[in-house]
Amino acid sequence: MSLWMSTKRAPVPVPNRQPAGVWLRESPTGLAVLAVAIGAGAGLGAVAFRWLITTFTHLFSGHADYSASGGQAHPWFPALGPWFLLITPVLAGLIYGPLVHRFAPEARGHGVPEVMYAVAERGGRIPAHVTVVKALASALTIGSGGSVGREGPIVQIGSALGSTFGRWFRLPEGRLRVLVACGAAGGIAATFNAPMAGPFFAMELILRNFAVESFGAVVLSSVTASVVGRAVFGDLAFLTLPPFTVRNPIEYPLFIVLGVVVGACGVLFTKVLYRIEDACDWLWRGPEWLRPAVGGVLLGGLLLVLPQMYGVGYPVLQNAVEGKYLFGFLLLLLFGKMFATSLTIGIGGSGGVFAPSLFIGAMGGTAFGIAVHAWLPGMTASPGVYGLIGMGAAFAGAARAPITAVIILFELTGQYTIILPLMTAIVVATLISKALLGEDTIYTLKLRRRGVHIESRPETRQLAGTKVAQVLEPLPGALTEDTALRPAARALALSGHGILPVVGADGQYHGCVTARAVAEALTGEREETVRSLAELPPLVTEESRLTDALDALTQAPGTGLPVLDKEAGNLTGWITHQAILAALHPPAEAH
Repeated sequence: MSLWMSTKRAPVPVPNRQPAGVWLRESPTGLAVLAVAIGAGAGLGAVAFRWLITTFTHLFSGHADYSASGGQAHPWFPALGPWFLLITPVLAGLIYGPLVHRFAPEARGHGVPEVMYAVAERGGRIPAHVTVVKALASALTIGSGGSVGREGPIVQIGSALGSTFGRWFRLPEGRLRVLVACGAAGGIAATFNAPMAGPFFAMELILRNFAVESFGAVVLSSVTASVVGRAVFGDLAFLTLPPFTVRNPIEYPLFIVLGVVVGACGVLFTKVLYRIEDACDWLWRGPEWLRPAVGGVLLGGLLLVLPQMYGVGYPVLQNAVEGKYLFGFLLLLLFGKMFATSLTIGIGGSGGVFAPSLFIGAMGGTAFGIAVHAWLPGMTASPGVYGLIGMGAAFAGAARAPITAVIILFELTGQYTIILPLMTAIVVATLISKALLGEDTIYTLKLRRRGVHIESRPETRQLAGTKVAQVLEPLPGALTEDTALRPAARALALSGHGILPVVGADGQYHGCVTARAVAEALTGEREETVRSLAELPPLVTEESRLTDALDALTQAPGTGLPVLDKEAGNLTGWITHQAILAALHPPAEAH
């Protein structure tokens, strides 16, 4: 009799191997790998884009950078003299006008608002062909004399690359937005040799948040793109300038004034840009593809009068900061750049506004420095110091991105010795911009004019045009300033808001008292009235937007806030979360 024994063994567990696509979509390591790949691609894109600009500039002007050539003739056509400037923008417009109109209308303009819109409204989806069209159109615009920068195009090029990668691997919208920011950061980093400024530009302007996972991926992309850029362009500061230092602490009040003046110039640039764009829209009645060529005649005429406006104009900027121009000519260049950039974009050209804002700031800052140096020659630094600080202040005034402004100016110039006055002027310029433009910046204004408000949350965006007066509720019983704590506690409990207004004997508003403040005072058995506990919550008036009122309610300790008359300061009503929610989701009409 044979004994059959089971020799069957338990199955050996097989490691759970995650598919590569799932790993890239969900793993933090996969996101890092994609960020490095996008950084390398953005770096190569920046190299190719700068080569295109150099090639077209040589082709159309015969010089490496015509802005520093002082109206010389084209070496291939010496008989024309400087009059060839009337022809080159027209010829380029005949090429990029139909190209943009037919294949990628979003490639027109300065680029960054389109990326912001794609991130905020389209989940980061940018068509892949935008990369090629934007590169060609912007290189043709700049190479033929268009007075715009190259940062807007490279941001859009890098972002389109990141979006293409993300859609290729079918990433969710959250990660797709991060990859778009990775492309933008890589483009900025490689173009300007600014590995620190790239991430802050992308986080502050494109993503508009500083989440840890996003920041890590964006930094990886920026570092990779910088390595590629430095391998080709070298490791040098973008602007080569002599060392500048602050001479006397008494200059800091002057830097505050500089921030006010040049920050206002940044705001003026924003307004001029869109006014001229509106004027071009109003005047033009022909086909859109022909608009850049016809408008190129006006641009060529401006270049004939002021050839320093040709292209990006970094040599002119450097000459200004080094003190090679007089006060009056600096002002001419300042206003000339505003008009030239606005005209280039208004006629349908493609290019950025970052470099023009730096140019405007350098001219305004250096002119300011010449004035104060003539006034206090023994106590002020050279005008170039004010020119460098003005560059950051003008960008902060236009884009309201103070962190990016500080870091990018430091990296572009390598001038750490002026970091304190630079920060001072940039903060002042940002405050001036906020006071003069409200929520708008040179980038978001373009979107707001289309009815897009990316600064608000998606769920509250429909409230952007609604005023508090439209949802005003009756004012709950106010407490007089001599009300004792125990009666006040009862009134607060009955109100259900956790907060009530306090008025004086004359009926004037004195602030609000909260249930928490009264409870803490009662715990300490203090004998006092609500007058000592009253505090002023965020101001809400009848003219306030509901989005602003919602932000104020979020900060407040209760569920309601008083509404004041803006002129007299009297209480007119009450605003609550419930009223705003009712405006956001109105009840269906009865049928």
